[in-house]
Amino acid sequence: MKQAAPIDYMLSNAAITERIARSYPSLSEAHRKAADFVLANPFQAATMTIDELADAVGMSVATANRFARALEFDGYPQFRAELVKAFQTTLAPVEKLRTELQREASSVEIFAASLEEDLDNIQSTLRQLNAAACEKAVQMILRAPRIFILGFSTSAYLGSVLAHRLDQCCSIVQTIANDAGPTLAARRLFKLNREDLVIAISFPRYNRFTVELLELARERNAKVLAITDSATSPLVPLADVVLYAKTDRRLSANSEAGALALIEALAGAVVHRSENSLRNATELTERLLPYFYVGEQDQKKAAPPERKRTRR
Repeated sequence: MKQAAPIDYMLSNAAITERIARSYPSLSEAHRKAADFVLANPFQAATMTIDELADAVGMSVATANRFARALEFDGYPQFRAELVKAFQTTLAPVEKLRTELQREASSVEIFAASLEEDLDNIQSTLRQLNAAACEKAVQMILRAPRIFILGFSTSAYLGSVLAHRLDQCCSIVQTIANDAGPTLAARRLFKLNREDLVIAISFPRYNRFTVELLELARERNAKVLAITDSATSPLVPLADVVLYAKTDRRLSANSEAGALALIEALAGAVVHRSENSLRNATELTERLLPYFYVGEQDQKKAAPPERKRTRR
């Protein structure tokens, strides 16, 4: 599978490289040292404040600012903004975290803000529901002889939850996640056919392997259901049906609450529409009953009543 850099990274990184190349002959020795550092460490430089870059290169803050101006920027903030463009999706959570850490807040305020974020995510996910997409997603799951759930990183956890929920209604449900790795995942998906269903889960920062493996699934003519965050997600053009969940989080890349709620809702709809869900749930519960913890009060309720002894 081709492992190309994202287009927005290549374009923005090229713009910085061109500016440095154009200005390099006229740069001072100190400025050339800064230019060499940026070219060798573009991602690291994009995360640095002017003080951090100056310290890393061994120059003054004033010299670092003059370096940015030598590259025809108004100053260091504009120079860094151009660098950040090259990694916009990747660095977005870092930039949000940088901003949030500058605000003073107590632990309980952070708790409350986090829970408010998740409530907003779930409400937004609810508002984005599309009736036709929901119905088609349920039908795709119920009709598929085999279901492969694809996701890496935290999406692997979400995929495991979905697989667990669908297991009682679907004949074959397999997760293709972190434990498999991209090579083994590709081997599994190579056996796909047009009757199979691939459920792909990915949120910013989107996993490249998920996208590439989904392209393989399309080549095998399998049906694709995507669970992602927005119409700009790279999963959308590759999917037959898309379900959207809002996953905004100020102190991390994503919140899984909205996505998890959507997955639980999807599984619930599948159980409701499945003809065998009640029978399967009853049989499964009966088989698993010996492994369930039963409290003392429950044991007394479940025990047969004692017979009263009669005196002779």
